[in-house]
Amino acid sequence: MVEVEGYSVPEGLCYSKDFAWVKIENDRVRVGITDYAQKTLREIVYTELPDVGLEVKQNEPYGTLESVKAVYDIVLPVSGRVEEVNEEVLSHPELLNEDPYGKAWLLIIRPSDLQTELGNLMDFDRAVEWHKMQVREK
Repeated sequence: MVEVEGYSVPEGLCYSKDFAWVKIENDRVRVGITDYAQKTLREIVYTELPDVGLEVKQNEPYGTLESVKAVYDIVLPVSGRVEEVNEEVLSHPELLNEDPYGKAWLLIIRPSDLQTELGNLMDFDRAVEWHKMQVREK
């Protein structure tokens, strides 16, 4: 794990420019929001996620997060079918602020074209550089 100006960027994940992370788990992927996203939103008070079984597309909104600061559309980093939704985050959205890379994952998806879509995501090294750029632009 690397800290970029107070924002955690763990190794072993892929990242989107929409502040999402992806962890590949065999033929499925686990999706969540980055530390940068949760700290920018501040206190998250509400989470809306899609239903299990829904077909979703990369780069399209699939839910919302509401904080005391703003309402934020969460954008999907990969296409596929939603296989699991983190019910704990729905009832305890504050988990996103406490553990965005652990207990506060959002979805598990069976991807439809992962190998192609991985090209649209950042690996760890690119994500660290991208986070540095985000911090400089703040």
